[in-house]
Amino acid sequence: MKARPILYTLGAFLFILGLTMLIPLACSLYYGEADAWSFILSVGITSGTGGALSFACRPGEKKTVLGHRDGFLIVSAGWILAAFFGGFPYMIHGALPALTDAYFETMSGFTTTGATVINKIEALPHGIILWRSLTQWLGGMGIILLSVAILPFLGVGGRQLFRAELPGPVKEKLAPRIVETARSLWIVYVIITVAGFILLLFGGMSAFDAVNHIFCAMATGGFSTKDSSVAWFNSAYIEGVLVAFMLIAGMNFTLHYQILTGNLKTFYKDGELRFFLGTVLIATFLITVDLRLHVFSEIGKAFRYALFQASSIITTTGFVTDNFAKWPAFSQIILVLLMFIGGSAGSTGGGIKCVRLLLIIKHGYQELYRLIHPHAVTQVKLGQQSVPADVLKSIWGFFALYIGAFVLATILMASLGLDIITSFSSVAATLGNVGPGLGLVHPASTYSEIPAAGKWILSFCMLIGRLEIYTILVLLIPEFWKK
Repeated sequence: MKARPILYTLGAFLFILGLTMLIPLACSLYYGEADAWSFILSVGITSGTGGALSFACRPGEKKTVLGHRDGFLIVSAGWILAAFFGGFPYMIHGALPALTDAYFETMSGFTTTGATVINKIEALPHGIILWRSLTQWLGGMGIILLSVAILPFLGVGGRQLFRAELPGPVKEKLAPRIVETARSLWIVYVIITVAGFILLLFGGMSAFDAVNHIFCAMATGGFSTKDSSVAWFNSAYIEGVLVAFMLIAGMNFTLHYQILTGNLKTFYKDGELRFFLGTVLIATFLITVDLRLHVFSEIGKAFRYALFQASSIITTTGFVTDNFAKWPAFSQIILVLLMFIGGSAGSTGGGIKCVRLLLIIKHGYQELYRLIHPHAVTQVKLGQQSVPADVLKSIWGFFALYIGAFVLATILMASLGLDIITSFSSVAATLGNVGPGLGLVHPASTYSEIPAAGKWILSFCMLIGRLEIYTILVLLIPEFWKK
């Protein structure tokens, strides 16, 4: 591996990260609150460290080409460093003075998980609240760039998987170069964010609440400016807008790009999109019936809560309008299953991803068919495109690693003395980047009661869940570090 180019890249990343803290600093100065100093110091520490590192390791005249292993290390280290340096505003201000809590909160932000250890959000200054939301918005865009522009080049799922995620006429990258792809995705991301912000303003939200909630909806993150989340507004209009934008954020962003460029056929012909929306509709219907029979006397109210929560959980956003820990067990089980399913590939959503589960189902059906017709020649297809065997093998490998990580982390959480519901759901909610769970981490509570060791375990779950398992776990293989 090439140490100097890696350190140079990480230094440049930290320098830019520090500059993004100028946004909440401006917010703090506007409101005249004392947290401004925490951002001034954080900018100096983060950008100063990054600038010094990139200057000391600046490349020479000869161009250095980074390899696959360099890419894995940069991506993994970048997220870890972002969570560390991004926690400085919390620690310096005193909102979260302990490193463990600050790291957990920031990792939750950048991985767009939405799990929080802060009990009284509304008591925080505006700058700190905006920084929480901004970490999610930046993390959401970072994940899109990783999944669409960077990870395919590292071989995570293979470029073939990227093509499998985009059936139909769109079989290649959006643009021939990563820089152009990134620019296109940024434009789409910003346009949709601005549209959501305007619509929330029409619903009576303040500009501050609107910008924070659309940041977190687009990132499928779920941080809110209110302790009771979206339930505080008690507005069917606001909930409807957030449902629409959570679902948009849970779709493959390359499809949105195709719509903006006039290619509508790609959108409605996408097999993963139909699977995603179909799952939302089925889950909403089942939860609506369950809530109508056991909780609410009005079908309209049951549908309103069911649609919002099903959309929030499958997109791994984590906004809540009711404490679903008090709902019937049937509805809770459906929501937990949605935590594992997650959003579409190439979206800001977490989880296993719809395209992987769709191909697993198709492959399972193919194997059953072969038992009846052992000599038949069949292929697994996504749309009109055949899926290569190596892609299916990669998907099954990912699925096995995901479930294995879930089981191991659940056992570790239980070993800390936590009950089985808390252990199970906290891991499911953080590995899937959802946020709220059941037990001690139900929607009306926080992760503050989780032991310090448990917070580090769950922080690791957020990281591997967000970076597609392979990206982090490959660093644990001894062969990775050998020449």
